[in-house]
Order: sequence, then C-alpha cells, then structure tokens
Amino acid sequence: VQLQASGGGLVQAGGSLRLSCAASGRTFSIYVMAWFRQSPGKEREFVAAISWSGGTTYYDESMKGRFTISRDNAKNSVYLQMNSLKPEDTAVYYCAARMSPSLPVGVLNYYDDWGQGTQVTVSS
Repeated sequence: VQLQASGGGLVQAGGSLRLSCAASGRTFSIYVMAWFRQSPGKEREFVAAISWSGGTTYYDESMKGRFTISRDNAKNSVYLQMNSLKPEDTAVYYCAARMSPSLPVGVLNYYDDWGQGTQVTVSS
C-alpha cells in the first residue's frame, strides 16, 4: 500500500490543523490505519489509530480529546483533526497502514507501510 500524507504546516498555539493520508494500491488488505509522530531527538510515538472496516478508534491518552482520527473508505483516506495545538505537538507526522489483525495498535514495528511524513510546527 502506498500512503501520501498532507496537510501539515505552521500554526500558532491554540490553532487547528487537519492532516490527510491517501492510500492506494492493495487498500482492501488494510486492517488498521494510524498516525505516529516524531520530534527531533525523540523516538517516533503513537498518536491515534482507526480500524479500516469498523471505524473503532484508539488514541494515546495524552492526545485524547484534542485529536480526532477519522476515515473515508470511499476515498481510501484517513484524517487527523488536531485542535488546541501546543508547541510540544511540533513534529513530523506519519501515517501508517497495517495488514494484520489482533496486534497492539500503538506499536510502530507492527505497521507494514508508511507515508513520507508531513511537518507540523506549532509556534508559541
């Protein structure tokens, strides 16, 4: 599966951004789609995930309530709505796809395909 992330940019603290990730190729084999992020000098961390068929959502507790993940199966796309952004949300955001069921959603090594990342910068 090929993934194309977009929607990043520069925003002031308290602002909002909506990230998009378009999937192509063997999209019928996707089980879970997720967003991860990576700040300079830090490891890539889990943000949110959504099951491709049922739409069940999962969030890192620290971002729950500010971020919302959603999907549009007709467009083979997943979205991340980010509200009340903070400077510490500054990172490169990556979308990822996993073909296997029954695995923890927050473990990046379980994901099969990754997008190129989109930069989100939150100024104070």
